[in-house]
Amino acid sequence: MKPVRNTRLSVALGCMLLTACAAKPTSVTIQEDQQSDCPLELDIGQTLMISLPSNPTTGFRWIVTKPAAGVLKSMGPEVYTNPEDAGMVGSGGKSTWRFKAYQAGEDALLMQYQRPWEQGVAPAKTFACEISVD
Repeated sequence: MKPVRNTRLSVALGCMLLTACAAKPTSVTIQEDQQSDCPLELDIGQTLMISLPSNPTTGFRWIVTKPAAGVLKSMGPEVYTNPEDAGMVGSGGKSTWRFKAYQAGEDALLMQYQRPWEQGVAPAKTFACEISVD
């Protein structure tokens, strides 16, 4: 009887481990060079972090022109970080945004790197990603 009991316990534990390994992470991070990973598929409740190279000393800023509001909610303003080892005034860093997938559906996220005061000028860079939430 004991071998059967241990086998059942092993099978149950094995199934739990496989389920845990198959679960999606609670957050997804994407950077500019990973734009080819789009479209992104998220689950309700997952956090999306977007980290893009930025240098506000040049006057350029990333502007969220389409926030995929049908499926994502912003979790706060942009956070700019400058690497400590840069050592130079005016060197670039990264801008990061956090969004929460709150509702099932599909929408598009569009961000443009531009100088806000320059009207009618094409953005220097564009980050576009289709978002699907289940």
